Amino acid sequence: MSRVLPIAREGWPVIAMAAGVLGLVAVVGTAAGHPASIVPLVIGLALCLNFFRDPERAAPPGEHRVVSPADGRVVAVVPEREDRFLGTTATRISIFMSPLNVHVNRNPVSGTVERVQHTNGKFRAAFADKASLDNERNAVVLESRGRRYLMVQIAGAVARRIVCKVAPGDRTRRGERFGLIMFGSRVDLFLPADVRPLVARGDRVHAGTTVIAEEPA
Repeated sequence: MSRVLPIAREGWPVIAMAAGVLGLVAVVGTAAGHPASIVPLVIGLALCLNFFRDPERAAPPGEHRVVSPADGRVVAVVPEREDRFLGTTATRISIFMSPLNVHVNRNPVSGTVERVQHTNGKFRAAFADKASLDNERNAVVLESRGRRYLMVQIAGAVARRIVCKVAPGDRTRRGERFGLIMFGSRVDLFLPADVRPLVARGDRVHAGTTVIAEEPA
């Protein structure tokens, strides 16, 4: 059954806090003869509701098709050596999420979670390459159909919280929600060397629905 309000559960405390603080400002300001004080309440709630929206989505058919883990703009598609978790060469697809994008993250493939590791760090601009090494981040290694994928949720200059809902041993389904990053961030997806990327820098993608890579037949 569809939800009446497609809002991520983690967003409701933030929305309630914004409504309480800005609502008090609106009441006091209006009582003092300044009806324009309602404007920050309307704008603040609109921004929060927009940021935490979580629409229902269905992955396209075909388990060999890798879907995007995030909404946003592709800022890099590069081959590189990934030694921290995979110990091999891979293709890194980096997706930058602006505050206007949906920030719920979804599984790119069906499989089993091998490892989850959170690393504390800085909060620099997420679109910079150094963010993958310096920023606070959360890594998830997935085993799928004999291949290993790595997803890295990276906090940005505004983001201060990374939510990850999976743990080692969990089974994942392609296109299902696995986490969220608050207020502007980035997700890196490392593809196995034999998986062909189908996106290029500058492309716009949507979590769970845009096919960004394809496994060999």
